[in-house]
Amino acid sequence: MLDMKWIRQNEEQVQKVAAQKGILISITELLQWDEKRRSLLQEVEALRSLRNKLSNHIGTLVRQGAPQQEVEQAKQKVKETNEKLAVAETELTRAECKTAELLALVPNIVSPDTPEGRSDADNVEQRRIGEAPIFGFELRDHMALGELHDMVDVQRGVKTAGSRNYYLKGAGVLLHRAVQQLALDMLLQKGFTLLDVPLMVRTEAMNHTGFFPLGEDQTYRIANEDKWLVGTSEVPMVAYYADEIIDADRPIKLAAASTCFRSEVGSAGRDVHGLYRVHQFAKVEQVILCKADPVLSEALLQQITANAEELLQCLELPYRVMAVCTGDMSQKTYKQYDIETWMPSRGAYGETHSSSNLHDFQARRSNIRYRDKDGSLKFCHTLNNTAVASPRILIPLLENHQQEDGSIRIPAALQPYMNGMQQILLPKG
Repeated sequence: MLDMKWIRQNEEQVQKVAAQKGILISITELLQWDEKRRSLLQEVEALRSLRNKLSNHIGTLVRQGAPQQEVEQAKQKVKETNEKLAVAETELTRAECKTAELLALVPNIVSPDTPEGRSDADNVEQRRIGEAPIFGFELRDHMALGELHDMVDVQRGVKTAGSRNYYLKGAGVLLHRAVQQLALDMLLQKGFTLLDVPLMVRTEAMNHTGFFPLGEDQTYRIANEDKWLVGTSEVPMVAYYADEIIDADRPIKLAAASTCFRSEVGSAGRDVHGLYRVHQFAKVEQVILCKADPVLSEALLQQITANAEELLQCLELPYRVMAVCTGDMSQKTYKQYDIETWMPSRGAYGETHSSSNLHDFQARRSNIRYRDKDGSLKFCHTLNNTAVASPRILIPLLENHQQEDGSIRIPAALQPYMNGMQQILLPKG
């Protein structure tokens, strides 16, 4: 959420960003409703004050033994004031609701170095690490490898739970858990506090963290309850501090490994093969809360992005870092990097990680503040990053490390988490 005073002073800039992010909102209409809200609030407060004065006056008249006619006239004025007040309060409630409804659609501004563009095709490559492997044999994709090693069963996943569902088995489960534990251990060494978080949250948590109202169609709702399944542990980690005044002398670094759920509405026909776009997955997420210092939060954005890159380097996977353009950014994001990992079966890089700096947009909605040196309260900056997401990461992990005989090499960093296994061999027989 942006400060309304700031929006009034920067109407054109906010409207431009809304258009860039593809959000349909009239900032002029928002400001008109806010102006009406403020005017009605003054009217309501004036009428309440008048009513109180008139009521006190009636008491004085009665105590003084004033004529009944004079008392009745005063009571009539109170009645008329109450009628006007009821109308004004109804109009005020409507104006407040409309202002809040429109304000919830207002996007965060974007950093000066965010590239302009309409889609991920306009994202700009920042750096490329590692070389795509050249195979001297016929390549197998991750599904063929998964079936060969009896690690993945999509057919039974669909039978049990519908499209975009799967079972992991055997070594597939070990890999799935190994990459998560490797990520957690790395973040622990970097001073992150681990949380085990709720996977179901209230609507207000989704609103406060900026995932609603625009992301409702991507989220599963629990029937007959005010609860939703989270698509990222970012939501419960940020909500942990909602409506609190925190100690931000040092950045608060949180991490969680959790199951996540996404409905993937609007993705029909996209990435239907294999494990790339599924309804249920696991993520290790980084979240940081810090002082409202743009220099500090920019430095932290580079750090959490570097953490994800370090993991990919440990997994010995080629990747590239992309600066995300305006049209590919979410409503809440100020600046974003995506990391794309080389996926041989695609002959292209596929998104596996994302890093975002939200400035104080999320903290304003969540009412997370800290005391500055002068004692004043300020909204903090928040950041998030996907350290690893599985099973998507299994796609490049299996494909890049496959051997000619169908076996799969396990990177050295993962071997301790795989019971010392150095490679996944073909099943005997």
